[in-house]
Amino acid sequence: MPRPREFDEIAVLDAAVRRFWIYGYEATSVRELAQDMGITGASLYNAFGGKRSLFERALAHYVENSFGERVSRLEHNLSPRKAIGAFFKEIIDKSVDDEDRKGCMLVNSALEVAPHDPEFQAAIAGVLARVEAFFRRCVVAGQVTGEISSRHSADDLARLLLGVHVGIRVLARARPDRLLLEGVVRPALEVLNAETAVQKRQRR
Repeated sequence: MPRPREFDEIAVLDAAVRRFWIYGYEATSVRELAQDMGITGASLYNAFGGKRSLFERALAHYVENSFGERVSRLEHNLSPRKAIGAFFKEIIDKSVDDEDRKGCMLVNSALEVAPHDPEFQAAIAGVLARVEAFFRRCVVAGQVTGEISSRHSADDLARLLLGVHVGIRVLARARPDRLLLEGVVRPALEVLNAETAVQKRQRR
């Protein structure tokens, strides 16, 4: 019978996430990972199959505990327009408060690893598609209720918001300035605002 694992899998994945998140994939060694995770190199290979497969697990763990948790909470508790605004507010708050300037592990991986690895590229593209789908769901729902403008298609607005999300994540690594990041987001959110009756008459 296989021996039971002698470590908390969630805890060691959290440690792997932090190492990859701060230093990236290429600059992280198996020895450093094992040291941060508090396990031996042999245990790392036995449990996760090596650095590459551990990175895949760590990225999935990160996505579910950041994006997945955030989207579920916002969609279930806020109106579509407010959910989008709260999503960006949380991103900006976390970016400004992050002393390590880690940015977003997903976006970091899209820039570092995805261009050189088709498998990673497909995996990261899949997660970015989930982000876009969240925005699309909110926009479609908001357009139905009249909370979000219908001047642009839901697909185009979702793509715009995805681009803004990726952009502020990259900016935050070099300039985690609240005024800068809010200034990038604000015009995009204003595009979502439903027109008033006066504005509609003026446009006719």
